[in-house]
Amino acid sequence: MSMLTKLRCITLDVTGTLIAYKGELGDYYCMAAKSVGLPCPDYKRYDYDEETFEKVFRRIYLTFGSAAPYTLFADSQPFLRWARKKGLIVGLVSNAEYRYQDVILPALGLNQGSEWDFGVFSGLEGVEKPDPKIYEIALERAGNIAPEEALHIGDSMRKDYVPATSVGMHGLLLDRFKTPDAEDWKKSGATVLPDLVAAQEWLVNN
Repeated sequence: MSMLTKLRCITLDVTGTLIAYKGELGDYYCMAAKSVGLPCPDYKRYDYDEETFEKVFRRIYLTFGSAAPYTLFADSQPFLRWARKKGLIVGLVSNAEYRYQDVILPALGLNQGSEWDFGVFSGLEGVEKPDPKIYEIALERAGNIAPEEALHIGDSMRKDYVPATSVGMHGLLLDRFKTPDAEDWKKSGATVLPDLVAAQEWLVNN
């Protein structure tokens, strides 16, 4: 019996799994700072006072509230449509706010009703990964299905694989960017695949 026949639901992480940033994240912080007449910051360590940071943050927020900084992986839409055609419920689980659901994903061609069925977005739920509660919400949203009937696909051991499997779901990690951590993921027992094309093959053949 293949993995596919055991499942009723597949949930997926969004950024790094279905979509990616264009370029480096720090580039957007730099652009935002320059737009308000400031030098490029170290985006991981802010040296701005509160008022200045507010200006920079507002620009960043506006940028990431549109589809402009993102690109869609070529295999994302075909995989989601394939899964739904196979009769699976498809959900998205993301540490993101409502604009992913209402603006960004539709602009990238990922629409509720054709590519995915439900979304669990941290900004709307008040809980974020790696809290396992977000995966429990996803199971409820899928129709209170049993965790062993669900698979979560993501790109983070800490935020995706560990909390999803802790509630009893199956887990699968994508290593789209050939991260050095992938070897450790495999040693920890995770199935790690390069993309959603490989994930589809794995679902059918395992």
